[in-house]
Amino acid sequence: MNNRKIHIAIFASGSGTNAARIIEHFRYHNIICVNLIVCNNPNAKVLEVASENNIETLIIEKARFFEGDGYVEVLKNKNIEWVILAGFLWKVPLVLITAFSEKIINIHPALLPKFGGKGMYGKHVHEAVIAAKESTSGISIHLVDEIYDHGRVIFQAKCTVDPTDTPETLAKKIQELEHAYYAEVVENLITG
Repeated sequence: MNNRKIHIAIFASGSGTNAARIIEHFRYHNIICVNLIVCNNPNAKVLEVASENNIETLIIEKARFFEGDGYVEVLKNKNIEWVILAGFLWKVPLVLITAFSEKIINIHPALLPKFGGKGMYGKHVHEAVIAAKESTSGISIHLVDEIYDHGRVIFQAKCTVDPTDTPETLAKKIQELEHAYYAEVVENLITG
């Protein structure tokens, strides 16, 4: 029997709540293992999440990520097979997209194709949804291609946008959806 695990890397820039949820989901998984947290912010709370869970971290710098090898060699040397973006705020360079073709997954806090693209992250998305008087919002989990928030959508979940919602209350609803679905969708996609 093959006991080889599929290694995933989580790319994150901030607090790491989605990363923590994914780590917990796969902690005792028989096939999938989170073995690297990649971060572009040396002060991000996600690094504490990694430390608490004994997961190796890699702090990346802009020039090498965008103009160099995109850390592809480092990821390959660590046997990373899938890249999971969990609140990672840099656009993924083509060299990385090519190296991990159809194996980079992102979660977006809106129902794509609406409210996606450059600058559409975090509270900016929720502000735009409320300003547009949308009655629903949600999450989109998609494969990453060379255009912001453009790759094939794998999964969406919806929530209502109430007239009394603020960007903060909407963000809470969206985060609940992220925590409920992201790890499970990632697992289903990887295990096929």
